[in-house]
Amino acid sequence: MKKIYIICALIVVIGIASGISFFLIRDASAQIPEDITLMTQENAPYRFGDEKETLKLVEFIYTHCPDVCPTTTQKMKLLKQDLEAEGVYGENVQFLTVTIDPYRDTPEVMQKYMDAFEIENDGNWIMLTGDPDKVKEEQLVIKELADTFQFQYRDPGNGFFVHTTFTYLIDENNKYIKKFPMGEEFNKDEVYDKIMKELK
Repeated sequence: MKKIYIICALIVVIGIASGISFFLIRDASAQIPEDITLMTQENAPYRFGDEKETLKLVEFIYTHCPDVCPTTTQKMKLLKQDLEAEGVYGENVQFLTVTIDPYRDTPEVMQKYMDAFEIENDGNWIMLTGDPDKVKEEQLVIKELADTFQFQYRDPGNGFFVHTTFTYLIDENNKYIKKFPMGEEFNKDEVYDKIMKELK
């Protein structure tokens, strides 16, 4: 009987280890398809395959979010200041803020979100949304981008999205490096240390 318990325990442990390995491998191989194109806050196309080869910190938000999204953006702004002090922001690192709600978050709304946080519009922190003229198709493009990192979200019907709470650091080829918690759990010093380590 004891042998059966041991075998069952081993099966459970192996199953858990296999599951963890699967998720680690999946994350490590995640890369944004080069043909994904969205619209910036300036209503200009942004194609991932054409953009500047820098590290990028990607956050997914929606502007009506009451808590975790604005908290993350504010903490990223503080991180931006640390990176500027090191002289790497812009030259080696950029930030991307992608809305998951392109119906409401038009380029103009994304610009207002940027202005609300007093983020300088210097081309190094880019707000991304869909083309308002084809928003249904653009919603699928945003989902494809989010699916790259297994970022999940849905609107339960009240306009307040339920969504994953991670930001993502990607390399110059738009390939996954590491994910970090959003909101109060976003540790700007941890993200800073990882970015600086990648730049060495």
